[in-house]
Amino acid sequence: MQNNLLKVRNIGISAHIDSGKTTLTERVLYYAGRIHKIQEVRGEGSGATMDHMELEKERGITITSAATTVAWQDHTINIIDTPGHVDFTVEVERSLRVLDGAVLVLCGVSGVQSQSFTVDRQMKRYEVPCIAFINKLDRSGSSPERVIAQLKEKLGHNAIAMQIPIGLEAQHEGVIDLIAMRAYYFDGDQGQDVREADIPDDLKDKAMEARAALLDAVSMFSDEMMELLLEGQDVPTDLIHATVRRAVLRRDLTPVFMGSAYKNKGVQVLLDNINRYFPSPLDRKYFATDNSKNEKIEVYPDTDKPLVAMAFKITDDSYGQLTYTRIYQGTLRKGDTHFNPRLDKKQRIGRLVRMHSNAREEIDQAVAGDIIAMVGVDCASGDTYCDQAINVSMEKIYVADPVIELAIKPEKQEDLVKVSKALNRFMKEDPTFRVNIDQESNETIIRGMGELHLEIYVQRIQREYKANVVVGQPKVNYREAPTGMAEFDYKHKKQTGGAGQYAHVVGKLQLLTDSDENFVFNNNIVGGRIPKEYIPGVEKGLRESLEKGPLAGFQVINVQVDLDDGSFHHVDSSELAFKIAARSAFKDAFLRASPVLLEPIMRVEVETPTDFQGPVQGDLSSRRGILQGSNMRDDFTVIEAEVPLAEMFGYSTDLRSKTQGKATFSMEFGSYKPVPSFIQEQLVSKFREEQAKGNK
Repeated sequence: MQNNLLKVRNIGISAHIDSGKTTLTERVLYYAGRIHKIQEVRGEGSGATMDHMELEKERGITITSAATTVAWQDHTINIIDTPGHVDFTVEVERSLRVLDGAVLVLCGVSGVQSQSFTVDRQMKRYEVPCIAFINKLDRSGSSPERVIAQLKEKLGHNAIAMQIPIGLEAQHEGVIDLIAMRAYYFDGDQGQDVREADIPDDLKDKAMEARAALLDAVSMFSDEMMELLLEGQDVPTDLIHATVRRAVLRRDLTPVFMGSAYKNKGVQVLLDNINRYFPSPLDRKYFATDNSKNEKIEVYPDTDKPLVAMAFKITDDSYGQLTYTRIYQGTLRKGDTHFNPRLDKKQRIGRLVRMHSNAREEIDQAVAGDIIAMVGVDCASGDTYCDQAINVSMEKIYVADPVIELAIKPEKQEDLVKVSKALNRFMKEDPTFRVNIDQESNETIIRGMGELHLEIYVQRIQREYKANVVVGQPKVNYREAPTGMAEFDYKHKKQTGGAGQYAHVVGKLQLLTDSDENFVFNNNIVGGRIPKEYIPGVEKGLRESLEKGPLAGFQVINVQVDLDDGSFHHVDSSELAFKIAARSAFKDAFLRASPVLLEPIMRVEVETPTDFQGPVQGDLSSRRGILQGSNMRDDFTVIEAEVPLAEMFGYSTDLRSKTQGKATFSMEFGSYKPVPSFIQEQLVSKFREEQAKGNK
């Protein structure tokens, strides 16, 4: 089994929107014999294989990640094609969490774009080895040298070209491999016939120069290579490949390949190098937490050890819940019963399937290193399945907080059940999609990562559940935070016939800095001034206060509370009394700690014809945007700016009208920053008015 695992590759294809990920995946499926006809993302026919949702086919974008398995040169490659749009970033996040390697696809014209930063950050978070593929070299203005420079400067990659192109734009014919020093052409209607030939005479000097740069960069990771080069000797090809692979596994080197997926060039060579350089499950280290000892343990891709598997993505279909699962250790068999630590119970695994986009193939078992799907198992994204004897949990998937919200209600009252069913399903499938009922207005509020994110879910309710909904205006998810420090000394006393309530808390509240947490509670009580059993009540009260801040009713972040002293009553004190005291103390101290409202600031990138540069920049500035810079690409200018989300609603329509429909833009969440004082005053007074109305 170890030998089989050596030939398994679990890879993802990730990139900025519109870099050609899905087109590339379609070619991979075709050349590996998985499909017999290439379909395009936009165009005639039934649409790209991996974009199986109707909405994906209509819009020409990937919304959900899709999984498939192909065989290439005696290797098994499990592939996940992920969305490029920032609104569906959780799809990329959870895919990279379970993959062993990722191909970063970059457009040969646009290069490193805003979403490339997000994808790169996610790869770093899970330490996923990466190779880059520069796509669209057939397009006017393509320049692989520029893209490699951006990879180095903007993303900090030690990027090195493994190939150079044979011609660019309309003259793009193939690639030259700088290790083998051979030219590769892709003949036939679909580029299916790979022809190896000598390097064209006019490119020999350029290839020699590029090879020297490659050997120089790779020799940094091998003393043996360095010595051979210094002595002027030839370096064996096997040694170069082995050194590159070692450096890729440690994320010290990013090999760069190139071609044009749409024109069927460079894809087969990329597949060869995925097999050559990417890790097998045996090459990666994975850790789980032992729930009984609360310590990290390593899990091994060994089929005979107890099972450890992670559910990383959930979808619902007519057959019940489909749970995409990565097996890290052991063997998962159909009909087995396994333990789910989050639910603290055993569950039976009924059916197992191997996925190919939305088609499936029944299997009896899956082993360490496999990515498969379980059918009809009721669990949540991020759940671990293990042998009860070991009781471990895999590390959770990072989930970003939503930044935008909408109020929705069914058009017809009889559709309420359908809408509720849809929302429950979407919440289970997508951890960045949240739903709650506003206690004051009794409205259903949906929250997400952007306008498109919520728009897609509203359309899915209408299409998949045949229920029309009325949608309110989008609202920004502001946050509240202290900027200073305030002490509190609060006594809660209540005497109403029978047992009373008494709690006394003393401490301070201040801005929390240099922490990934939004809230930190420090219990500094000594000498039993407050008995241990009441401390959880204090923390509970504080945590509840964070949900709706006292300034304007938004979630509170970046706050540290120290409980330093207090007192209690032997009869009248209780956990509830301390919870109430903590809530009141928090409200009082927070309002004295110079609180501010924070708003989500989006990183925006606009690609516009240079003729419209002035109006576009002026418009971004009028939206309280701060221009970060711009650079020229032929007749286009790429403008980078940071703009408050509140000012970006309806931007796509405005941009189209200002640029005759020729400009495109992308945006992603950057950070939270304080709102201008006049906006804070408006939001606070609106909150006070609503409170006053509610109290009448």
